[in-house]
Amino acid sequence: MNILSNVLWSAKVSAIDVAVIALYLIGITAFGIWIGYRRNTSSQQYFLANKSLGWFTVGAAVFTSNISTLHLVGLAAGGAKEGMVIGNFEWMACFTLMTLALIFAPFYINSGVSTLPEFMERRYCPQARTFLAVIGLLGALLIHIGISLFAAAKVFQSFLGVPMEVTIVVLSLFTVTYTVLGGLKAVVMTENIQVCLLLGGATLVTVLGIMAMPGVGVHDVATFKAAVAPGQMNMLQPIINAKGHLNEFSWLSVLLGYPILGIWYWCADQTHVQRVLGAKSLKDGQNGALFAGFLKITPVFLMVLPGVIGYVLWQKGVIVLDKVPSTGKWDYNTMLPALINHLIPVGLKGLLAASMAAALMSCMAAALNSCATLISLDIVKRVRPDTPDRRVVLIGRVATGVIMVLAMLWSTQGDQFGTIFEAINKIPMTFAPAVTTVFVLGVMWKRGTKQAAMTTLYIGSLIGVSYFLLDMPGIGKMILGAGHAPVDFSGLVTDPELGLGVPFMLVGPLLTVFCVAIFVITSLMTPAMSAEAVAKVCWDHPLAFLKGRITGASDPRMVTLILLAVVGVLYVWLH
Repeated sequence: MNILSNVLWSAKVSAIDVAVIALYLIGITAFGIWIGYRRNTSSQQYFLANKSLGWFTVGAAVFTSNISTLHLVGLAAGGAKEGMVIGNFEWMACFTLMTLALIFAPFYINSGVSTLPEFMERRYCPQARTFLAVIGLLGALLIHIGISLFAAAKVFQSFLGVPMEVTIVVLSLFTVTYTVLGGLKAVVMTENIQVCLLLGGATLVTVLGIMAMPGVGVHDVATFKAAVAPGQMNMLQPIINAKGHLNEFSWLSVLLGYPILGIWYWCADQTHVQRVLGAKSLKDGQNGALFAGFLKITPVFLMVLPGVIGYVLWQKGVIVLDKVPSTGKWDYNTMLPALINHLIPVGLKGLLAASMAAALMSCMAAALNSCATLISLDIVKRVRPDTPDRRVVLIGRVATGVIMVLAMLWSTQGDQFGTIFEAINKIPMTFAPAVTTVFVLGVMWKRGTKQAAMTTLYIGSLIGVSYFLLDMPGIGKMILGAGHAPVDFSGLVTDPELGLGVPFMLVGPLLTVFCVAIFVITSLMTPAMSAEAVAKVCWDHPLAFLKGRITGASDPRMVTLILLAVVGVLYVWLH
């Protein structure tokens, strides 16, 4: 801690900031260990919190496991560059969380599975379980932990002056300590605290940004709309942009593309669904997922809107953005640090640093715990079923430490990407269409077979990887020739001038159509699976989840209607 203090003292922070950051790191780690550590804990306790989580805890944990520092930076940058349309990545999540609550959670919780790969084995075969476990580990290592850690280090370096290596090491050590010792109980209970700090910090930036508007001549909503770029306040964008190209974030791209990513991310990824698996009842798990949906409404106003406010301050000459060295274009990823440096008074930077650390630590802890679960239960326990429970927990703890070290090493390579926010959405597009197809048709269509699942996963992922590689700017420039591609060339698929001009959000639906065709054709060409076995993990018909008597206002179907109405009204307001 003396090393940390010395570094922070030499950085752009006050003594109060140092105290706030240090107190937070020590306090949250101690709380996590106290709430979760048990000397002889069982695997059920360590990986699923003994299935004791209530709806509020589940919802808060699902929300904070998603919001990382990368999220904060990316949404503010998107708000400044593209406008409120970036908020669709948040509000569309509400619909996929409804899908998790009503369609998937009943099978996950009632079947008593500990991991989603285990569910895949029950629905299809052991090979499907192995495939999804590997996808889960890669997603957690490369995206949830590694790239998020890199983004946080860049931000802390920008507005606090803390070297990237120090941020990576310090936050990793504190996070891995309480995650290794406390398990899922420690992770979700600390996330309950961190969600308050996270939303509080985001609210502070938003409020101070609004208060700064009169100082640049913006006194009401009308003058604010006049100060922003055309369409910057609209959530829905036209299909064709002003240049006659397909709009990257048009309403069609969002409507068709987000569900492909969203169902994988919220319904089929161990990192987020593990909190639902730890619920004490099906109703708590379902309402917890829906509560996370209500929380996902807030980032549009607390994380995207500050980016739009920052755009106004930037255009008025109040704040300054950096430029990307390789292209000379404005680096919108520096919008959030620029806002913080301008808006936050001395003494409160520590609070903002703590809230951003909370965002990162929640995301990393969630991913680390899910990795430990996948390795221990889907790999070790399968290979050696007779492994004692105590040793399974020990292996999970060791695996957490190893994954953290690998993620720290990977995070140092973050500079290899041009735009990180787009990269973390394009990377999953390589396998999300195949995984989404197999999960959705798996619970909706009893005729789906194990041969169809594996064929779809292998061929769909292979095509997805081919798309990702082909659309990498570096590979595209090699094919076209360095002299024929401009500096800002975006890839052979997405670039509107030298490529096909198909936004990555529309690539997902196209790949999914292909995956569905593979799944259906292969299923019809192979023997049907046991009707008795499939009946336990598949709905009788697509609307069967709506059957049954409504038990009151807290019935998940009623809560879903309320969430649906709220999001619908908001879309009408900001259309």
